[in-house]
Amino acid sequence: MRHASLRRPAPVAVLALALVLACSPALAQAPPSAGALPGDLDAYVGRVMRAFQVPGLALAVVKDGRVVAARGYGVRRLGDPAPVDARTRFGIASNTKVFTAVALGLLVEQGRLRWDAPVIDSLPWFRMYDPYVTREITVRDLLVHRSGLGLGAGDLLWWPRSTYSRREVAERLRAIRPATSFRGAYAYDNVLYLAAGEVVEAASGQSWEDFVSSRILARVGMTRSNVRHSAAAGAGNVAAPHAAIDGVVTPIAPFDSDVTDPAGGINTCAEDMAKWLQVLLDQGRLPDGSRLFEAATWRQITAPVTPMPDAAPPPELPALRSNFRLYALGLEVRDFKGYKVLTHTGGLPGYVSRVLMIPDLKLGVAVLTNQESSEAFDAVAYEIADAYTGGPRTDWLAGFERARARAETAAAEARRKASAARNAASKPSLPLGAYAGTYRDAWYGDVSIAMETGKLVIRFAKTPSLVGDLEHWQYDTFVARWRDRTLRADAFVTFALNPDGTIDRAKMRAVSPETDFSFDFQDLLLRPAR
Repeated sequence: MRHASLRRPAPVAVLALALVLACSPALAQAPPSAGALPGDLDAYVGRVMRAFQVPGLALAVVKDGRVVAARGYGVRRLGDPAPVDARTRFGIASNTKVFTAVALGLLVEQGRLRWDAPVIDSLPWFRMYDPYVTREITVRDLLVHRSGLGLGAGDLLWWPRSTYSRREVAERLRAIRPATSFRGAYAYDNVLYLAAGEVVEAASGQSWEDFVSSRILARVGMTRSNVRHSAAAGAGNVAAPHAAIDGVVTPIAPFDSDVTDPAGGINTCAEDMAKWLQVLLDQGRLPDGSRLFEAATWRQITAPVTPMPDAAPPPELPALRSNFRLYALGLEVRDFKGYKVLTHTGGLPGYVSRVLMIPDLKLGVAVLTNQESSEAFDAVAYEIADAYTGGPRTDWLAGFERARARAETAAAEARRKASAARNAASKPSLPLGAYAGTYRDAWYGDVSIAMETGKLVIRFAKTPSLVGDLEHWQYDTFVARWRDRTLRADAFVTFALNPDGTIDRAKMRAVSPETDFSFDFQDLLLRPAR
């Protein structure tokens, strides 16, 4: 999954103080190469954390097969002095996806799968909306975001935590209409990685969790890592997730549904990420000379498949301009300063991360954080990449600060325009009670609207946290104000009427353009369940 946020929290004095006191790195596993890491890296990371209000950060850097940094900075949880160290676990979200690709690659090596075999060979029950796509979609297609589904389509089946099982989510794909032609365009999705997890189980006889734990983590030596979202809620050396709630950075509950583990369930630390980067950069070779996977499998995983839209970088950061961007199997392939880069981001509530590898330099960087600032992980990752690639250097911190400020100004202006365009004097067409009832969407299921103490309340049947009060906005549009304010995903609900004044349907969309794309309210078509 990928939920990296560009939201900027308001300044918080206690956070700044905590970072000043706690940004002391753990010792690296090996001394850095001469002239390799920036000499002021620790101070630089501290400045980045203060600028973007990140309580804790873990950093792993490998070069030429050696670990040159495995460090922790800051605190695990605001209000608690326990420091982040090289063994503090963070949720890495969609940086899990390449683990799923490797798991499938291991099964291909064993002859239990073929990359280009139809998914229905492994999962006879699997269906997409279009029967042609059902017949043709392959194991490889599950990993490369070209199925025809729209951005984040179907994520509401599991996000926020729902009561659907992994298989039930995969089965409901048959009701999701495509947004583009099959293999016609790139659109990031998570739900097909859940299907990939089902393929791993069908081919191996083990759950995705057991397979990845025993066949990958254990062999790599990632002894402090685990494979379940729910483990982030456990005790021990774990970084608590944080987010800006009403402008204040605060600890929040971790996402704890294991349904979507194959798309983003791994929790790991700097020490273990360094081991993983070493194996990847050596094309599957383990430290003892044996192989986790064959070099041919690595070539399959890193071979570009799906062209990605290559939007211009922020004007403040021209060094990020790329000549190509494509998606491989759980990794993005792009260029930076003339080098091919393999990279991915990860995002969950309160956790965001960046993994970046430059194979020609045998360089790997992982930045894990417990706050929702993509600017922070990128400012650190690209500062290190700059140091190794040579040539002109960029002031990444200043560039990301300026880009963030401009984006915030644009978002505020969009909110102002939306509010100014509202006709607050308008009234609903019907009495409030007439909007109450059960509504049904073909792929999600039931959503109820009921009158409670004189106001409308909306509830998603399979998603316990999606309970909100419907406030009139204008005409027949209401705003669902979710009672769980940590969701940060209020949504418009607009009703359309039949000629006789009864309700024909309701559509939804997020109020803010900054809402995480996995709240795919816009894909719902709610009709009264008569």
